[in-house]
Amino acid sequence: MSSQQTSSETEEKSNTGPSPQQQRLDKKQAKEQEAQAAAEAQSSADEETTLLKVFRYDPEVEAKQEPRFDDFHVPYEKGMTVLDALIYARDHFDSSLTFRHSCQMAVCGSDGLFINGSQRLGCQTQISDLNAPVRVEPLPHEPVIKDLVVDMDHFFERMESVEPYFQPDELPDGELEEQRQSPQNREKIKMASRCIQCGCCTSSCNPSQFDDEYIGPAAIVKGYRFYMDEREGEAAQERRLELLDKEHGVWQCHTQFSCTTVCPKDIPITEEIQEMKRESVKQNLKFW
Repeated sequence: MSSQQTSSETEEKSNTGPSPQQQRLDKKQAKEQEAQAAAEAQSSADEETTLLKVFRYDPEVEAKQEPRFDDFHVPYEKGMTVLDALIYARDHFDSSLTFRHSCQMAVCGSDGLFINGSQRLGCQTQISDLNAPVRVEPLPHEPVIKDLVVDMDHFFERMESVEPYFQPDELPDGELEEQRQSPQNREKIKMASRCIQCGCCTSSCNPSQFDDEYIGPAAIVKGYRFYMDEREGEAAQERRLELLDKEHGVWQCHTQFSCTTVCPKDIPITEEIQEMKRESVKQNLKFW
């Protein structure tokens, strides 16, 4: 009888105690807190720091399923970007901090973030240009996968919908002869061709929030880039205009300029959308 009671008590204790996974998480959090406290103590003594308030969310970890903000005191250096600060926080304080980045040169477009209330590239945004604390969140209006990483599938589907590739009527005769373009035409599409598909413009666009079928400013700019290229075939040009000349295409743009304001490559997005509207009107005009 006493043996059964002992077994029952042992089982009850094991059921009420923390699981091994939870114990490991607690130890890890304790270490991270100690590292953060040490960094703050060091910074208060002889080092300038910047305070990052970073959005955290992880659907696979019970303790992180409720969205929150974590504070990171990162040692500041001249020329430090928001991406630099995030990398430091991940490498020194919390290895589970998750975000996308690649080239760190404002070319890949992978680190589009919502920084201090505006869509920006983390690698392009200087800490010195921001008011403290620096608040870093994932791009709005896209599903959050984990922390600062959002699901971009729908964004890229919209980009693909405008057939963003050349479809010429004929190719040059010579095997090594290039597809020639005039300097004037190159100048016309130069800015549109700078799009790095970071998603900042679409994230800032109000119509994109309420209309899932709207292809968005980035896709329209991509369509503009190929439609206006003189090397494009006539049939492909007409078809691409048909793809853009729709209720959920150029005509859903409300001309708010938010996309143009946040574009990290300074593309005149709103202006190019309006030009595609004019092309659509001209195409539909009939004279008797």
